[in-house]
Amino acid sequence: MIKGLYEAHLPVKNLDISIEFYRKLGLRFAWRDEDTAFFWIEEGKSWLGLWEGKEYQTPYHPSLRHVAFRVTYEGLKDSLQWLESIQVEPVSFGKRTLIEPFVRPNQGNASIYFDDPDGNSLELMCYVEVPDKLKYITEKLSFEDWENLI
Repeated sequence: MIKGLYEAHLPVKNLDISIEFYRKLGLRFAWRDEDTAFFWIEEGKSWLGLWEGKEYQTPYHPSLRHVAFRVTYEGLKDSLQWLESIQVEPVSFGKRTLIEPFVRPNQGNASIYFDDPDGNSLELMCYVEVPDKLKYITEKLSFEDWENLI
């Protein structure tokens, strides 16, 4: 039934700063009005709405402020260099202290996390083919450890 992301919305403190940030990520600007801006994630299929306002400045649970962007496996492998090239710092996820991309074998995906200028949680994520014999692994594995297993 679900084929991909239709839209996601994030609160921002300064629309101009956020527009520049999401342009650096390579999203194509769709339109803007006084306090909102939209970017295409996949043109004609999914987009991201940014909403500026004082009411968005109060902290609330990060799961309400999260977007995952689908990327390729190779793209995710190169994500640290790409984020560095656009001056974006990756962040650790959950109890992990490491910031590099990781694989979740039991979920069949891999990702890396970073924040936008307003602290919204962003993720680059891809699907990973997992052999049946490895689907029991619940720990998060580095790409190196994952590739040594498969």
